[in-house]
Amino acid sequence: MESPSELHRPQFHFTAKENWINDPNGLVWQEGRWHLFFQRNPKSNVWGNMTWGHAVSDDLLHWEQLEDALHPDSLGTMFSGSAVIDRRNSTGLGDDTMLIFYTAAGEFVDPSVKHTQCLAYSSDGGNTLTKFEGNPVIPWMEGANRDPKVVWHPQSDSWIMALYLANDRYCLLRSPDAKNWERFQDITLPGVTECPDFFQLEDEEGDCYWIFWGADGKYLLGTFDGDYFDPITDAIVCEQGKNGYAAQTWSNAPDGRCIQISWMAGGKYPDMPFNQQLSIPVELELVGTGADARLIRRPIKELESLRGSKEKIDSIVVSRGKPCEMDLVGKCFDVSFELEAGDAKVVYLTVRGEWFKIDWESSELSAFSGSATKSSQPNNPTVLLPREQRISFRFIVDTCSIEVFVDGGVASASFCFLADGYEHPFVFNTYEGSQKIENIECYELLSSLAVDE
Repeated sequence: MESPSELHRPQFHFTAKENWINDPNGLVWQEGRWHLFFQRNPKSNVWGNMTWGHAVSDDLLHWEQLEDALHPDSLGTMFSGSAVIDRRNSTGLGDDTMLIFYTAAGEFVDPSVKHTQCLAYSSDGGNTLTKFEGNPVIPWMEGANRDPKVVWHPQSDSWIMALYLANDRYCLLRSPDAKNWERFQDITLPGVTECPDFFQLEDEEGDCYWIFWGADGKYLLGTFDGDYFDPITDAIVCEQGKNGYAAQTWSNAPDGRCIQISWMAGGKYPDMPFNQQLSIPVELELVGTGADARLIRRPIKELESLRGSKEKIDSIVVSRGKPCEMDLVGKCFDVSFELEAGDAKVVYLTVRGEWFKIDWESSELSAFSGSATKSSQPNNPTVLLPREQRISFRFIVDTCSIEVFVDGGVASASFCFLADGYEHPFVFNTYEGSQKIENIECYELLSSLAVDE
């Protein structure tokens, strides 16, 4: 639970016990445990000395931080990567061995050493990781090549790696044994850099499509046969808002689920022993069919287990001088509601002093606070809304973050903030015309932290 000395500790978003973290890495499920590796500086609460931290959970909410898993060596510091389970013993390292792929950032130990891609493995369920003695498995190719994301492609009986190269360029590589790799396709994701993800989902007709994802929340939808990824769309914006970055999906997830988590880059946590947080895990689905299919992101169902006291309002109308003021319990809550277009052009919400504006004419939601931005490719603090007459919203509010989900995840956005002064923690208002708000449901969200955190 939150202690008086940790005023800004998120209560259900992952943070390290201390020091800096950024990208989620090595996301994999095995034998009932969700593994979360992450970029960490074990020496300071600012970026540097990149090491892989490690945490595990049985429900994606209650995390136990373990000892750091990968430490810098002569090949470099430990940059981002991914993890898979080798069910077929393709590597010869043993059945169901956990394979870890990461970038060794050579320039941070020796300016003359380039970035290379390396392999580590675990035969004990991720408790201990051993670096492959033949590292690097992929030598430097160009630029700051980094962030390997590996998946198994059963149709071609091979491992496929998505790798960032430079500027907005990526490539795909294949290997039969996860050790020997060949580059077979280059991919451009306009305006996007770093942290690729590559995964498949079925559309509403059951047809399989592949998603090639980049760090700032844009993706390409296409088909993949093991030899060629063929995009059928231009780059599509998925995760919006100013703070969502470097999202990755878990491999080997049970029940066919596709679960994603992001770094909420750029948040401020004054005088805390930790720095930075990750998003809540979200479930991904494709809605629609073919080239018209789109990714949606919605909070994992497990989040509902943290719900406490509830307040419900069926319908209310707000107008100038007549706001709707919700006196919710605590600092953390889950609020959903529906709006229908009327004579109000703009609806304002304040969430623990943080202002949001829903503009019917421009079909945009914007956050007034714009000072915190991502480290690389900052998203716009404006979220594009569906051009519909009736829109549903869900706000997930933690100590220092707000995540917004529109129409069941058709649009979504991550925001970090520091609470300003406020009298009521959640307020609806409009200054011109009137706005009907329906089906307001507010839940207190309880902490997922251990008592001693």
